[in-house]
Amino acid sequence: MGAGANQRDPNWCPRSLPWKRRPEASRLLNTFSDPSRGFDGVVIGEPQRAFYGNQFGLTFPVFVHYGVGLWVPEVGGAVDPGSDAHDLVMSLYGGMSKGERNRIKTRVRSAMAAQAAIEGRFLGGRPPYGYVLADAGPHPNPAKAAAGQQLRRLDPDPKGAPVVKRIFAEFLADRGLYAIAEGLTADGILSPSAHDPARNRHRSSSGGAWSKSAVRAILRNPRYTGYQVWNRQARHEILINVDDVALGHDTKMRWNNPSQWVWSEDQTHTAIISVETFNSVQNEFAGSQRAASAGTAPSTPTCSQGWSAALSVSAECKDPGTTEGPTTDARSPPNTP
Repeated sequence: MGAGANQRDPNWCPRSLPWKRRPEASRLLNTFSDPSRGFDGVVIGEPQRAFYGNQFGLTFPVFVHYGVGLWVPEVGGAVDPGSDAHDLVMSLYGGMSKGERNRIKTRVRSAMAAQAAIEGRFLGGRPPYGYVLADAGPHPNPAKAAAGQQLRRLDPDPKGAPVVKRIFAEFLADRGLYAIAEGLTADGILSPSAHDPARNRHRSSSGGAWSKSAVRAILRNPRYTGYQVWNRQARHEILINVDDVALGHDTKMRWNNPSQWVWSEDQTHTAIISVETFNSVQNEFAGSQRAASAGTAPSTPTCSQGWSAALSVSAECKDPGTTEGPTTDARSPPNTP
């Protein structure tokens, strides 16, 4: 099925996906209608991995329709379609599976929050424009260290760091996002995607030109202050079709409210701009947002993308994709105004 396989396995897929969206499970279901399929039953050794949530209730009728037996050793053998007890037990396995997944997510997020806040650890992903990844010694996880993995840290990029400083300086000098982007492109400075094409293949069509969104992303990124900041975004499960919930959910990244961001206790890498400079930029965004709300200026990015702006105008705007309360023991940024 692929539900319980290791994520390094190319056939791996999360157990939360309905059977029709799991490649191997879907292939199995498609064979049911073939009279020459060559089998009369399916044996599932770990029902809590095969059936997540209400998946048993959505899948077992297909078995019954085509006369394919379902054998689950943990319930004593064949699942009886007419047995309320079997139906209840299999539904319980689905609930246990969902609960286990939620507990794993909570443990992982709690551990990552602690690693970011207390240790200031770089937790992966592409480095922000203006930084490069450097080795910071053996990985603190013994198993990963034994496999030769290194802890990573952010070091300033000799070419990109001065550009970041320029962007912040020009914005505080009242240059707009579009004017900054146009100036960088005119000066022959490659955009972030072109500057590091190996890590940005999904944006290879930019041709090296800067965009307003690229400038905005840099101005909104608090990690240029030298602090590690985690949980700026989170995965949210969104129903694919509200009229057909059996299709399950799709995962989308959404900005968290800045009150949910987790800041390291100390600076963990070389700062490119000061905390004060970052605060000033976020206050500029906040002022533009207030003016936009009053109808006196064009719309600017939502305050949920910058903690300073959100602290200033939290009563005026809120990202509809964020949760109501912090998902971690979020720490406040340094020198909060």
